[in-house]
Amino acid sequence: MSMLCGLDLHRGQITFDAVEIESGVEWRGRLWQPDRARFRRWLHDELGTRAAGGSVEIAVEGCTGWRFVVEEIQAAGFVAHVAEPADTQAARGRKQRAKTDRSDARLLRDLLARDELPESWIPPTVVLEWRERVRLYKTLTEQRSAWAQRIHAELYQHGVAVPEGRVRSLETRDWLLGSAVELSAAGRQRIQVGYRMMEATDTEARQLRQQIHRFGQRQPACRALAEAHYGIGPLIAVVVWSELGDCRRFSRSMQVVRHTGLDPTVDASDRRRSSGFLSRQGPQTLRWALFEAGMAASKATSPDRDYYRSVKAAHDGKLAAISMARKLARRCYHTLRNLDPGEVYAIPTGY
Repeated sequence: MSMLCGLDLHRGQITFDAVEIESGVEWRGRLWQPDRARFRRWLHDELGTRAAGGSVEIAVEGCTGWRFVVEEIQAAGFVAHVAEPADTQAARGRKQRAKTDRSDARLLRDLLARDELPESWIPPTVVLEWRERVRLYKTLTEQRSAWAQRIHAELYQHGVAVPEGRVRSLETRDWLLGSAVELSAAGRQRIQVGYRMMEATDTEARQLRQQIHRFGQRQPACRALAEAHYGIGPLIAVVVWSELGDCRRFSRSMQVVRHTGLDPTVDASDRRRSSGFLSRQGPQTLRWALFEAGMAASKATSPDRDYYRSVKAAHDGKLAAISMARKLARRCYHTLRNLDPGEVYAIPTGY
């Protein structure tokens, strides 16, 4: 018997709303304290038993926890659909009744039944793994910057003037940890801990960067991105490759810009129009990588230096880098789309 089901995910529970297509019989409930093993048993013992060998399609919102849920759905032989959260919320329309977990699950089921579910691409496992690695690298770099800022703030608290850009240098570290600087015992301890944390973060980030860099040099699609576009090296290429996903699902390059969150929002009415802000709806790591690549256009050897300088003269350097990031997003789209599908996700030997 064919079934459609919507799942609303939370760490403490999974709320489900299912319907048997032929009979119209509905089935609702909750799965408390869900983990992989418990969800697997529910799929096999309860949902699978009700389906009795028929087709089962399950929609789940693309929020935290979707990966193990989708993996178990696919392993059970069912069809998984991942819904884009913002578009799913927009499909709800104006709020006319209370929003609950049950209504969220019912909405996913109804959208799936009407073939109106705003689906997200489900990446292969290998892409998810490298996506996790590049996001971890980005987190480590953010933590390193955060500790440098904490040290800088502590120094200012004790009246020690050090430019923030020099906090990470070995000379500044040796000077601050010596006896020449007047600091309280607690302040000195805070700075010592900060430097130890930065050192540990640097070690982990350095090893991870080397791992990502080696993969980017050997993976065909990443190598094509690095060879075709100035400013994109092996590391940035792996970020774009893993976060951008299958470009065949986009019909034009502007959709890729919108996916990255680099497109400006528009607020206009009659003759009034605000300047707008970036939508920031896409993957944060992808925006960071494209922005870093866009900054390379300021170099003298960049083929886009004239464009960068013209935008910078009209606005500023940050907007010029953002504009270049949009251009690179479009170019990367065409590069990946024109590759043979077998090359895009070909995995080098040893990975």
